[in-house]
Amino acid sequence: MAGQIVEFRSNGGTASGYFALPPSGSGPAVVVIQEWWGLVDHIKDVADRFAFMGFVALAPDMYHGQKTEEPDEAGKLMMALNIDQAAKDLAGAVSYLLARPETTSRTAAAIGFCMGGQLALYAAAVAPGQVSVVADFYGVHPSVKIDYSTLKAAVCGTFAENDTWAPPQVAADLEAQIKAGGAATDFKVYKGAEHGFFNDTRPSVYHAAYTKDAWERTLDFFRAHLA
Repeated sequence: MAGQIVEFRSNGGTASGYFALPPSGSGPAVVVIQEWWGLVDHIKDVADRFAFMGFVALAPDMYHGQKTEEPDEAGKLMMALNIDQAAKDLAGAVSYLLARPETTSRTAAAIGFCMGGQLALYAAAVAPGQVSVVADFYGVHPSVKIDYSTLKAAVCGTFAENDTWAPPQVAADLEAQIKAGGAATDFKVYKGAEHGFFNDTRPSVYHAAYTKDAWERTLDFFRAHLA
């Protein structure tokens, strides 16, 4: 079933995103959060993959229509992200999904890549009763601050050994902080992998075997912790 662009409420305003339903027509909720490039076709494809696996998926447009293929421009868009507005958009996306009649879960999962990995954790912080599980793929955003001691969502972390943005020590420190708060974790650093290795539109860093393993780990973790 082909996905579509939908609008949802965002604290009195509106936001939009790419919405995809599973072949069965119903399933648990997952929010798919973009890399710094914007809501590009790759992220829509990831939402479609989740739908194919039985999830009701929504990829919110965190840049409100802006996207790019140029790293310099992507960096500027990431740093220009209004964090307060992002919190509203994430909370709105979660609420929209959970209110959909096709959604069968009481809570939502959140997954994000690069910038989106940090925003997926942020979604769990701003919607603590609604997001019960997070998948963070090499997440980084220097302006998104989270009190991990209050984080209750279970977190599956996927990181790359050769990552200058979110190196293995950052992953280790993050897992330690989340564990200290009492949340369940499953973190893995992929040996020899580069930042962005899950993105199959970037042949310079894409790693098919690691992507397959990370995808299966994420699905298993979501199914174990999504209520």
